[in-house]
Amino acid sequence: MERRWLLQMVGWTCGLLVFWWGGDILQAEESASAPPPPPSAARKVLAFYYPWYGNPKYPEGSGRWSHWEGVNPEKKQIDSSTNYPKLGAYDSHDPKVLAQHAHWSKQAGIHGWIVSWWGRGDFTDRAMPRILDACQKAGLHATIYYETVRDQKTPENAAQELLEVLKTYADHPAWFRWQGKPVLFIYARALNELGRDGWQKAIDQLRQNYPQGVLLIGDRMSRKVARLFDGIHTYITAEYLKGRYLQEVRDWCEKAFPGWVALARKENKIATLTVIPGYDDTNNTRKVGFQVPRYEGHSYALQWEAAIAARPDWILITSFNEWHEGSEIEPSEEWGDRFIEITRIWSDRFTQAGNQGFLQPAKP
Repeated sequence: MERRWLLQMVGWTCGLLVFWWGGDILQAEESASAPPPPPSAARKVLAFYYPWYGNPKYPEGSGRWSHWEGVNPEKKQIDSSTNYPKLGAYDSHDPKVLAQHAHWSKQAGIHGWIVSWWGRGDFTDRAMPRILDACQKAGLHATIYYETVRDQKTPENAAQELLEVLKTYADHPAWFRWQGKPVLFIYARALNELGRDGWQKAIDQLRQNYPQGVLLIGDRMSRKVARLFDGIHTYITAEYLKGRYLQEVRDWCEKAFPGWVALARKENKIATLTVIPGYDDTNNTRKVGFQVPRYEGHSYALQWEAAIAARPDWILITSFNEWHEGSEIEPSEEWGDRFIEITRIWSDRFTQAGNQGFLQPAKP
C-alpha cells in the first residue's frame, strides 16, 4: 500500500511540474549563460547528519546522555524531539546505530553525510572515527559541517581548526572528495563570526598550510560568498517555506532554485540545492518555534522535482536526523520509512537522469 502511494505521489508531482515549470526553468538557465549541468556520474546526494545524541544504556556508546531530554520509551515520546525515532533514543557513538544509519542512507540513494562538528575533542568529534568507518563499510562518504569557530573568533583559529580536521580525517578512504580534493562545509554561524575579510584570511592561511588542496562550501546564496568559497549552499529553507501550501511551495522553488544554481555557475563554483521533508521545532526548548508541514511527503517531492530540474551538482537533504527541528528523514514511529523511500525514488532520478528528458514523469 505504501509503495503504491509513493508511485502515485511521484506521478502526480511530475505531471504537475512538467506542465508548470518546463519553459521557465530552461529560460532562467539560458538567460544566466550558465555552464552546462554536470554529467550524471558527478551528481551527488548528501544529507546533514547529527552525531550529538547520547544514551548511557548503549554499552558501546558514549556512556552518557546527550541531547535527548524527557525520554519515555513506553509512550514513545521524547520532550526534545518532535517525532520518535524508530531506533528509540539512541547513542550516536554506538557502531550498530551508525551501521543502521549507513544502511538506511545507502537504501535512500544518499552518497554521504555532512556531519555536524563542533571542534576537536567535542562529543561530535569523538564520533568521527566510527562514523568514517561505518561509512566506508556501507560505501558512503562523510565530511564535516563546521558549525562555529571555537574560542577566539579569529581567522588564525578557524584556519588551524580546519587544518587539524584535514590532517586527522581527510586521508580516510570514506572522506568526501570532489575532483580529488577533500570537501568541507562551513555553516552560516561560522561565516558570521569572521565576516568576509576574516574568512578570506582564514582560507588563504588554510591553503598555504594544506597545499594538497581543499574545497570549502559556504552557507549563503550570495555572489560574494560564491566568489570567496568553492561552492555555495543553504542549510535550511524552512523560513522560505513556512506558511505555504503546496502550490506556493512549487512557485517558490520555481523562482529560487534556478537562480541559485545560475549564481554558482556564473562564478564557476559548485552548485547545490537543499530539500527538506518538513520542519517543526515547536517541541524543543526554543521560546518560539514554527512548522513547515510535510503534506504526507508531497512538499518534499515537489522540492526534489524542482531541484532536479534546476540541475545542480549536488542535492543536499536537511536532514537525516535533526530530531529537535523535526526535519529528519530517518525512520520514525510517526512516518515509518516513508521518507527514506521517497528519497530513494528521487535520488535515483537525479543521479541517473540524462541531460534530456529529466522532466519526464516516472512510470508506475
